[in-house]
Amino acid sequence: MGIRGKFTDHPASVGETYTEHMRVAAGYSGRLLRASMCAAIHAVFPWMHCTTASATIRTMHDEMSEGQRGDFAEVA
Repeated sequence: MGIRGKFTDHPASVGETYTEHMRVAAGYSGRLLRASMCAAIHAVFPWMHCTTASATIRTMHDEMSEGQRGDFAEVA
């Protein structure tokens, strides 16, 4: 695999260009960062963000399991 393939093969396997895949992955990263911060706040203040992190993860799992992304996840 050439250097270009390292940047394009996986995004193509989920039906995206490199740029589209970067945007999606960066979006997931931001959502996970927010969920992580909410979980840290919940650790100190247990009455706050009781379900924020788990709900975020469930939603993201559902999104990633649909369509071509889900097909790729089953193979990987």
